[in-house]
Amino acid sequence: MKYAIITIFFIVFASIITGFVLDTPYSQKLIGFGVMGLFFIAFPLFAYYRWKDKNIKDYMLTKENLEEMRKSQKDNRL
Repeated sequence: MKYAIITIFFIVFASIITGFVLDTPYSQKLIGFGVMGLFFIAFPLFAYYRWKDKNIKDYMLTKENLEEMRKSQKDNRL
């Protein structure tokens, strides 16, 4: 999965750069498809790959997490 994401990123990046460098009638389409590929394919795959084994509740500001943060701040001050 990691190598697929890296490969897709380089293909999309190459499409964007090629669109800027070449002066062809379809250069704006290359840039557009590159940006769409980046935001609709590469980023969602990257986000899924990085978050697939994480618990979302650990990153939410719940009452328990706030109390735990306050307690750790008090412990660090002493």
